[in-house]
Amino acid sequence: MLWSLKPHTRAYRYVGHKDVVTSVQFSPQGNLLASASRDRTVRLWVPDRKGKSSEFKAHTAPVRSVDFSADGQLLATASEDKSIKIWNMYRQRFLYSLYRHTHWVRCAKFSPDGRLIVSCSEDKTIKIWDTASKQCVNNFSDSVGFANFVDFSPNGTCIASAGSDHTVKIWDIRVNKLLQHYQVNSCGVNCLSFHPLGNSMVTASSDGTLRILDLLEGRLIYTLQGHTGPVFAVTFSKDGELFASGGADAQVLLWRTHFNQLQCKDPNKRNLKRLHFESSPHLLDIYPRSPHPHQEKKEIIEINPKLEVMDLKSSSPTVVDVFSFDSTSATDSTSRAAPEKGEDISSYFLNPSLIPECSSTTVKKKEEDFSDLPFESHRSIPLAVTDALEHIMEQLNVLTQTVSILEQRLTLTEDKLKGCLENQQKLFNVIQQRS
Repeated sequence: MLWSLKPHTRAYRYVGHKDVVTSVQFSPQGNLLASASRDRTVRLWVPDRKGKSSEFKAHTAPVRSVDFSADGQLLATASEDKSIKIWNMYRQRFLYSLYRHTHWVRCAKFSPDGRLIVSCSEDKTIKIWDTASKQCVNNFSDSVGFANFVDFSPNGTCIASAGSDHTVKIWDIRVNKLLQHYQVNSCGVNCLSFHPLGNSMVTASSDGTLRILDLLEGRLIYTLQGHTGPVFAVTFSKDGELFASGGADAQVLLWRTHFNQLQCKDPNKRNLKRLHFESSPHLLDIYPRSPHPHQEKKEIIEINPKLEVMDLKSSSPTVVDVFSFDSTSATDSTSRAAPEKGEDISSYFLNPSLIPECSSTTVKKKEEDFSDLPFESHRSIPLAVTDALEHIMEQLNVLTQTVSILEQRLTLTEDKLKGCLENQQKLFNVIQQRS
């Protein structure tokens, strides 16, 4: 669903996925919309009335999360196939996969500078990846529950996790220090969002509440009850004046804040003193590289009285269904070369909205001339042949992913077998010594 904040305007419902939509995100420029689904695909939409979309097929299980890098050039997708996949938005093609999780990956997020990726999984770990080396450079483990959601702080020095064990935890990734640990919910926390200033956070929980945390003082300041069921998603606007929440009650609530009126401070300075603290994190700061369970703080923060919020709910807008036709389909085996000089750049971009503003006016004119014609008329290859090739590519993709998964499982089995043999040898040696 695409909503306008202006009164008396239409809302658009984009129809294309064949199963539940699990995650959506706008690109930084706002000209694209990425969505993930349990139908194992990722779609890239042009948020207009036409509903053009590109379909990405590479995951072999439901996709749980999508996230754009800050420059909009990369897209990270996390899936229940235990992998994270990185896509190039300029060429709209698959780049590489990240494999280290041993259970479903629930979320993957880019750091503000795009050099790191943080991911969380039902294997009870949070991993940090280096996008240059494509390696896992740090690992946070938890023996109680797993994280449903993770994200970087606005300055990129901290990560926060929303836990199934009803907790919210914040770490400084440069020194691997658990800075804050909140236990203010009676059910699992499903999502969180940092205020752009970095001094507060909003969380969404299955207990039906939204909670505002003051990261400067390390305490809960507001408990908001507007939903009548579990709350699954929440996010601040870019300016921090608004935040939106969505829940199982089929409602999207829009809230206005007053946080921008507060003095902007760095909450980390109250927890740790370091020289050049404002500098961006560097990979050499991440130490040690071995798993390290964090120490839990058992104190429970008192919940302030509920904030009285006036309900300004307006009448529901007219909803227009937009049925998407697939402009393209990208898989992990797709590769496109850069356009040559003199080549029509409009044929290079898989999505018209990705054409640079510096492109010639003839390209724009050509788009306008053919915008009303059926898309199939532009195809130089018969539609039946194209469908057959896409089907073959999809089957090859599935086979490739299956082989990759089998290789990983074989490696894990070999490691476990090796460990069993070592334990058996130790027991044998002990028995010999006693005899």
